[in-house]
Amino acid sequence: MQVEVNLSGYPSTRTKNMSTQYSILFKQEHAHDDAIWTAAWGKSEADGTETIITGSLDDMVKVWKWSDEKLELQWSLEGHQLGVVSVDISHNGAIAASSSLDAHIRLWDLESGKQIKSMDAGPVDAWTVAFSPDSKYIATGSHLGKVNIFGVESGKKEYSLDTRGKFILSIAYSPDGKYLASGAIDGIINIFDIATGKLLHTLEGHAMPIRSLTFSPDSQLLVTASDDGYIKIYDVQHANLAATLSGHGSWVLNVAFSPDDSHFVSSSSDKSVKVWDASSRACINTFFDHQDQVWSVKYNSTGSKIISAGDDRAIHIYDCPM
Repeated sequence: MQVEVNLSGYPSTRTKNMSTQYSILFKQEHAHDDAIWTAAWGKSEADGTETIITGSLDDMVKVWKWSDEKLELQWSLEGHQLGVVSVDISHNGAIAASSSLDAHIRLWDLESGKQIKSMDAGPVDAWTVAFSPDSKYIATGSHLGKVNIFGVESGKKEYSLDTRGKFILSIAYSPDGKYLASGAIDGIINIFDIATGKLLHTLEGHAMPIRSLTFSPDSQLLVTASDDGYIKIYDVQHANLAATLSGHGSWVLNVAFSPDDSHFVSSSSDKSVKVWDASSRACINTFFDHQDQVWSVKYNSTGSKIISAGDDRAIHIYDCPM
């Protein structure tokens, strides 16, 4: 059954009543010299250190330590020749991956700040990067409609999954390691079975580019964000559209699920960040702190904090009630 949920782009009475639980905790102005397109939040299994990675149009990848409720710059990683499109952190918190308009994927050691590998993905063939749940592979979308899988150890392309579609802008692995979802520039979503490499489902819910998609922690739901201004929720197993959410006033640029399965967050070119209740599908908080479009939102490992970053070159950290 599909549920249509309509909410205005501004906080409702319910949102205002609940907004006291949510607050902006920290703001880093001028974190980069240009627009920040991507951010990731990781936690080291070795020592529990929380690390935030940001990538910018200024070609830089920056590594920040999150401690005592503030950011401290650890490393400025140089190597990319053009704007950094996407970053991700391995699940053990030890390695970061970055992709750039220079068509290279680079791996970085987060403890030392040193580059581990540089992988040439081919012209325009490295957009969103995502580590597999076991951190052995990195997936990225290509302009030919293929999902290319690179080995972290080998530093080479291991295999490809073919959507037979158009330029893939967004990639997500399911937390259980069974599925990989891709979102294309024409609004088409494809879900693959990782074990067999077979295309399981093709979903046509959006009419415009899919900027981001995220699986729920139990791998049962897929949330998608599109330039059409809508967020859609799909039942992964049956490929059913479960809900269509509106509320952003423009392109929805990023979505991320909280680790406890209770909420997800979205960001938009309308300069806002919205938190949604996963069960009621209602918007429960809206942040209007950014001065320009917000390209990236992510939760920390516990779901107690959200990071957002965008064209205003600012990084915001929000406090979330558990």
